[in-house]
Amino acid sequence: MHGFTVTRVRLGRESHKEALAASPFEGGYVAQNSRKINATKGVEGIGMAETQIIRVMAVDDHPLMMAGIVGEINAQDDMRVVAQASDGDEAVALFRKHRPDVTLMDIRMPKVNGIAAIASIHEQFPNARIVVLTSSAGDVQAVRAFKAGAVGYLLKNLLRTELLDTIRLVHGGHKRIPPEIAQEIAEHAADDAITSRELEVLRGVANGSSNKIIASQLNISEHTVKNHLKSILSKLNASDRTHAVMIALKRGFLDM
Repeated sequence: MHGFTVTRVRLGRESHKEALAASPFEGGYVAQNSRKINATKGVEGIGMAETQIIRVMAVDDHPLMMAGIVGEINAQDDMRVVAQASDGDEAVALFRKHRPDVTLMDIRMPKVNGIAAIASIHEQFPNARIVVLTSSAGDVQAVRAFKAGAVGYLLKNLLRTELLDTIRLVHGGHKRIPPEIAQEIAEHAADDAITSRELEVLRGVANGSSNKIIASQLNISEHTVKNHLKSILSKLNASDRTHAVMIALKRGFLDM
């Protein structure tokens, strides 16, 4: 980043290792300029009209990830974090309270997940500008997020280089989807859809259940379970049930 110095956060040995593993912002580093930065209160003494500042809400249940996002945003002259949430329920409540210009929404969180929170916010506030933050490049998850009302999609490994531009882009009324995600969606656009019953069978397989147990849980015959599995393997182009689960997790059919 031009015009910024980089200050190292003092961490203990174990905390430093955790930061290196978990943060996309070069683990344990936050950007600062000559102004005093406060991760929760924003930039002091910006001197820019409030209407010119992009008001951002960040939603993520990982403290290190949240600290990196907040520090990166609050180091800018044209944006600041006005609210932080760690689960979907809290995100909906804080959005209603603060009405941020842009919301950064993690997908995998406790209680209510990100996609459900996006749908709830979008239903109440159709003009909400929400960007998904995720570690998964799965096409199915991306499609669900956009259908729920997201206008942007950002992989967490790209946060350090693309977070700020993405915020400005969606705030300006544009949509943002990474090329690799767009390619995944295009590649599978003509695929036969996995039915809700097949997805239930697939979840049973992912949980390690036998065909007999799955049949009992779904109140169907074991023969019907086998037929569903045959269809699932064909639709996912999988060689066996384990391979099918791996593909389903990668593409976002399953969230475990």
